Amino acid sequence: MNPGKVGVRKASFIFVNYMKLFTAVFSIHEEKNCPLYKVGERLQLSEKTLACPENKEVCLILVRDMTELLFRFLQKQPVDTREYRDKVFNCSGCKGLIKFSLVNHEGRQDVIEEEGPGANLLESETENICRNVIDSPFIRTLPSEHIDSILAQFREIIVKQGTVLINKGETNLNLYMVCSGELLVEEGGRQTVIAAGELCGEMSYLGADLAVATVRAIKETKVLAIAGDVFGRLFDNNPAVQSFMAQLLAARLRRTNADRARDLESCMVGRIDEIVPAELFQIFHMHQKTGVLSMDLSQGIGKVSFREGCLINARYGEWQNEEAIFKILAEKKGHYRFTTGLLPQDMRAAEIGDFMSLLMEGVKRVDEEHERSN
Repeated sequence: MNPGKVGVRKASFIFVNYMKLFTAVFSIHEEKNCPLYKVGERLQLSEKTLACPENKEVCLILVRDMTELLFRFLQKQPVDTREYRDKVFNCSGCKGLIKFSLVNHEGRQDVIEEEGPGANLLESETENICRNVIDSPFIRTLPSEHIDSILAQFREIIVKQGTVLINKGETNLNLYMVCSGELLVEEGGRQTVIAAGELCGEMSYLGADLAVATVRAIKETKVLAIAGDVFGRLFDNNPAVQSFMAQLLAARLRRTNADRARDLESCMVGRIDEIVPAELFQIFHMHQKTGVLSMDLSQGIGKVSFREGCLINARYGEWQNEEAIFKILAEKKGHYRFTTGLLPQDMRAAEIGDFMSLLMEGVKRVDEEHERSN
């Protein structure tokens, strides 16, 4: 690896240690130029290992694909793979391709020995990564039986000393957790050190494509990365993680947006591509602002009224209140202006709903729409 370069190594061969023993056996029934496996050979997937055919090497591309498949299986408890009986799966491919289908699940351990190639690799990698981040405040919010499967969705990146991981103003779709080493976050003349177990790039979780800070490695640093939209889907129904992320975002805003907050005392103007609607809403909520946020967006003028940080009124095109909020959160370009003060009738208006619930639901809808469009 050349100095100054960011090295990437998939950490997707970390499997889950779930409450219930799970085993699924697949048979390869089609092969096109695969350098490792042949038709008729079998693969055994358990809750923490992938066993490949005897005397065959482990394909990390296949391990990554199997990790995703395992996570799909284990989303429902108890595990029921019957709906996949007639489904044909395939690897994502290198220069070759294999197709395989489910032939057996839960119970038979004699088809392929679990001690075959891959088992020790999976468990040792899990132990190494978990050992480094086990004390992370984020990891402590997770159910212990799910930690391995969640870490399996991350990929490992090695960042050389001085290398920029995130550039302010450039696209960043990932959330990062430091595994070892240290990162320096630079924003608006402020510098913050991110150490092992801490997160950065968290605005990608709220759908912000453009980075609001520059992040570079103080020394060689290992980070675990996950796409912000994938992170959102994983923790959509996990209140503990949502609460942790809300506190993290609030702390970040308190730490890095003091200068912006002072501008809000009278009037604030700017562009949506510099600070996304989700972050704007967080600023006004955190500082308990009272006033109207007016936005010139792709489908017309949008207006959101805040009373002491609470959402009390929202309009955008043909949409009102909750739906207007959700549509505004999806916008990525436009201009905004915040003006303090409300009309007397607005000072007595009821809240639209719980602020954080609205924000999380809006982000979820943005992610789902992005997934459909792709």
